[in-house]
Amino acid sequence: MSPENWTQVTGFVLLGFPSSHTLKFLLFLGLLGIYVVTATGNLLIIGLSWMDRRLHTQMYFFLRNLSFLELLLVSVVVPKMLVIILTGDHSISYASCMIQSYLYFLLGTTDFFLLAVMSMDRFLAICRPLHYETLMSGHVCSQLVLASWLAGFLCILCPTILMASLPFCGPNDIDHFFCDSWPLLRLSCGDTRLLELVAFVLSTSVLLGSLALISVSYACILATVLRAPTASERKKALSTCASHLTVVVIVYGSSSFLYIRMSEAQSMQFNKGASVLSCIITPLLNPFIFSLRNEKVKQALRDALSGLRPMDVGDDEGHK
Repeated sequence: MSPENWTQVTGFVLLGFPSSHTLKFLLFLGLLGIYVVTATGNLLIIGLSWMDRRLHTQMYFFLRNLSFLELLLVSVVVPKMLVIILTGDHSISYASCMIQSYLYFLLGTTDFFLLAVMSMDRFLAICRPLHYETLMSGHVCSQLVLASWLAGFLCILCPTILMASLPFCGPNDIDHFFCDSWPLLRLSCGDTRLLELVAFVLSTSVLLGSLALISVSYACILATVLRAPTASERKKALSTCASHLTVVVIVYGSSSFLYIRMSEAQSMQFNKGASVLSCIITPLLNPFIFSLRNEKVKQALRDALSGLRPMDVGDDEGHK
């Protein structure tokens, strides 16, 4: 079709949902339950790490920001899915689709950078303990988080501009449950080669670059831990990294199939499954991974539920 005959579509239709009413009902209940648990869990981590002085450390500062990011990520995708299932209206406007796609990849990319920053924090805490407080001051931590968001914004800016400039002249059916960029590219009637190249280079650079930084950090951590004189010291050092490493494995394991497309023949169903793991399951697991084995978080939660604060306990002991 020649450019003069293009007719820009004004909206898209998301087809990635079951047709059976029973399956839709079960999916709605499952998604609603997951969203409530995810929001509650991540908000709890944010609130506890903000209010409890015992959690005013660098590690929990980064964890608070990670929980905030995961909460935003799941909120970009799941509420729209719930509305579609509830109303039966699968349509999404062109502007909303572009915004959802941009936010999804912005948050996902920022997630990579933040996880890399957290690995650096663990490296300095274990390998450079005497200089840790100086190297990871509150000001430095804030700058690193801000840099993660800025890097994510800059990495996604160019592909977003190229995507927004593409013509879409129909059909407008997206075989997915949200506006993922790759199904959108297939619907464009313009030349997508430049965008595909830019997206591939940037996604590969972000994924492999951040993963390389994490790998180097943990290689140094492992070398330091193995030199520890006692088994208890080795176990204590490794326990502080276990939660972060678990999240890294889940995020990078799922995202490797989303951010790098080696072949267009990949199964769309497989991509949908990887997307669910990346933007729904990971935010759900995040609070449990970082809190179930963490005694400080569990104690802070117990104190919050019982109405006690560390200051209250200290005052009571001082009056005895």
